[in-house]
Amino acid sequence: MDIACWDASTLRPLDSGNRLGATAGISTIKAGFELELSPALNDDVRVLCRSSAIGPARLTVLKWHATDSKVSALEFHRKSGLLDGGILILAGFVLVTALINRNGLYLLFAVWLVMNLRMASLSAGWDTQWLGNTIPLDWLPRLRAMTLAFYYVLTVTLFKVLFRDDLTKAGTMLPFKFVQWSCLPLLLLSVLLVYRSFLPVIWVLTGLGVVVLVYYLIQILQKTRSRVAMWYSASITITLVASLYEVLAAALGIKGLIGSVNSVTATLSSSLLAALAIAEHMRQEHEQHLQVQAELAHTFEAMPIGLFTLDQHGRFLSANPALLKMLGPNVLTNEGNSWQRYFADGAWTRLHQMVFNKSQGEMEIDGGTAPGSATPKRFLVKATLARDKIEGSLQDITEKSRATAELEFLASHDPLTKILNRRGIEKALSDAIASQSEGQPLAVAYLDLDRFKLINDLFGHGTGNEVLQQVCGRVSNMLSSEFDFGRVGGDEFIIVFPATPITLGSVICRSLIDVLGNHAYQVGDNAFNVRCSIGLVEVSPGMQFNDVMSTADRACREAKSTSGTGLVVYEKHAAAFQQHEAELKLIALLATPSATDGLYLEMQPIMSLTAPHASLNFEVLLRMRDPQGKQVNTEHLIKAGEASGRMSMIDRWVLTTTLAWLNAHESQMKTTQFVCINLSGASLNDEKFLSEIYAMLEQNPHLLGKLCLEITESVALHDLDNTRRFVDRVRGYGAKVALDDFGAGYTSFSYLKEFKADLLKIDGSFIVNMNQHPANIAIVEAIVSLANNLGMKVIAEWAEDNATVEMLAEIGVDYVQGFAVARSQHPDKLLTAESSASFIQDEELAHYVGLIGKARQLQPKIDLFSDVPRKVH
Repeated sequence: MDIACWDASTLRPLDSGNRLGATAGISTIKAGFELELSPALNDDVRVLCRSSAIGPARLTVLKWHATDSKVSALEFHRKSGLLDGGILILAGFVLVTALINRNGLYLLFAVWLVMNLRMASLSAGWDTQWLGNTIPLDWLPRLRAMTLAFYYVLTVTLFKVLFRDDLTKAGTMLPFKFVQWSCLPLLLLSVLLVYRSFLPVIWVLTGLGVVVLVYYLIQILQKTRSRVAMWYSASITITLVASLYEVLAAALGIKGLIGSVNSVTATLSSSLLAALAIAEHMRQEHEQHLQVQAELAHTFEAMPIGLFTLDQHGRFLSANPALLKMLGPNVLTNEGNSWQRYFADGAWTRLHQMVFNKSQGEMEIDGGTAPGSATPKRFLVKATLARDKIEGSLQDITEKSRATAELEFLASHDPLTKILNRRGIEKALSDAIASQSEGQPLAVAYLDLDRFKLINDLFGHGTGNEVLQQVCGRVSNMLSSEFDFGRVGGDEFIIVFPATPITLGSVICRSLIDVLGNHAYQVGDNAFNVRCSIGLVEVSPGMQFNDVMSTADRACREAKSTSGTGLVVYEKHAAAFQQHEAELKLIALLATPSATDGLYLEMQPIMSLTAPHASLNFEVLLRMRDPQGKQVNTEHLIKAGEASGRMSMIDRWVLTTTLAWLNAHESQMKTTQFVCINLSGASLNDEKFLSEIYAMLEQNPHLLGKLCLEITESVALHDLDNTRRFVDRVRGYGAKVALDDFGAGYTSFSYLKEFKADLLKIDGSFIVNMNQHPANIAIVEAIVSLANNLGMKVIAEWAEDNATVEMLAEIGVDYVQGFAVARSQHPDKLLTAESSASFIQDEELAHYVGLIGKARQLQPKIDLFSDVPRKVH
């Protein structure tokens, strides 16, 4: 601010000066300047003064006596000191409160009070000093700009903190966010711009900010009726009115309220009202705390879980009613306040370690035994260390623990017999195999009850269950606790003998067979005799679980099929183990791309008993050599193919190879009426494979008259509808169908009317040594008669001697196949033969076959396989 004064009557300059310096005649005093008049001037002299300032300012000229001026200056400094001291004491009090309560709002308010004081000083013009110290004049412009900016930022921040929960109720937050976003740029501008350029910026932003804050205050007052908002609104209103008044007074020369409304009264009033707003906020927070404490106290009393506080010596300091109900009413008494009194030994040590090591937040402990119960209570404890005390909760989980134990028991035990279930015994066996060391014995028994199904079928499952319980009771009483006994099926069981030699295991198993079979089982008025079969295997270190189970099951099935003692024992390196290992290798081989490399075909002639020398018919037989060139048992190959799901691949190879061979040698097969090829049951259930068969048949129409596909009786009867569709479609192409192994399964002649086959092959079990069993002869005669009536030809398999061939001819069997005629041959040998009879080596049989041929030449013949077209139904 600059000031200059003149004698109004003569316009003679009296003096001039500013804040930076003045002449001897003019000096700074209070918030303005003092002009000492010359004694030569009379008392009526009139003085003309001019001032220039940055920002709103008002020039007032008063005439004082020198003594009165000094008194006024002292009074001014005293009042300004009181104002500074009062506001700073209030700010200090709020600051201490903020630090004690760790409350950010109070800290913010304390800083705001100090900035409000500086704003009053700036407005009153005595911001050139602070706490009795004069501020360098060259600092003032920058400090004033920063004071205005910080006051703006603190006011916005204080508003947000005070009304954090209410702002969202006031509608859109976009205007307030704009005010917030303006804070940082304003702080930067206060540092970068000169004071003259900064003032218009702060005026614009302050005006917008006041409008936004007033808008939100009105909204909050309307919607929440908040007392905090009322006091804060009054504080902002006073500050705003005082500021506007000073600007208007400076611009319009208003002087009427100068003595009552000024920056000092505005500062005091706004600070007081803001303090009331903070106090109201503190009161509301205090009431909320009291309400929360009341709710916590109620929750503490009503909580169904026990709550407690312990000192570091394990003595109860507090307990809610739920805990008193769990442990008794004496928990808080001197005689009964010890933790260890109510829980098992070591519970206090575990709790102490848990809370001090902070390893985990909860644990389960055992308590005392409840009245009328034989088992102790079980509790779940959650605790933490708080202010050198242990605070936690106690929950009675006795029922939950009991239910969990029952579920864990049922997870590994059979609910009916209470012994291990399949899962439990498999785990026990796997653990025993895993822990078996070299040289340590281990035996496993597979026990199966013989014909137990009859008890369920005849007397019901209730009776069967009681018998099972008695069986398991007898076995359990015979076994040591070191052995594991489990149920893996309806009447099948596993016994694991850890560290038990196979000889001792055999003795125990024989004793079990005696105990189970020699004493009847009494259920009501009925007594049942139940026998069992046991397969006992010796387990070598490193054996796989599945290998042990399958081998033990095989041993048990062998024990059931023999009429011995009911026990079959496989020791280490037994043939069964080697055979099983070979099957596993074979399964692995079939899974490789080179699975068919070892496959090859042989052909066994099938001789006609009506015209032995007129036809060359044969069955295609599958053979295999392993990678080392060793012959593989065909039965094992079929089992491995079925186990690995590769039968369709094998059958596809057989059919493809046979068709290729027939195509190559069709001209040499003039007398061949049919070539039989076996199809497995797994392949007939494979829709993709069936579609491939149909495609092969369509691609080889010239061979269909000679092709005959064999399906076993058991497979045919397993899915009659599927079999009928397959037979009808194959015969529709012109190929033949043979029903193989007829009589070997559950034959019912009524099924034969369901579909039309061309050939019926009697199972070899009826043919071998049939002359020694008249019943077999009668069965074969019945089958032949039935087949003839149904329009099917009959082939007898396994004919191994001349007498059998002669009997089959007499009965009327159409074709014979077996070692008596010929063993399976290399395909090239069939190319040099004239008929199937050409392979007969026995002269007596050759002579007999020759007589058949001559005798049948004199009789009319009807050949099913002639070239006369047939109608397929």
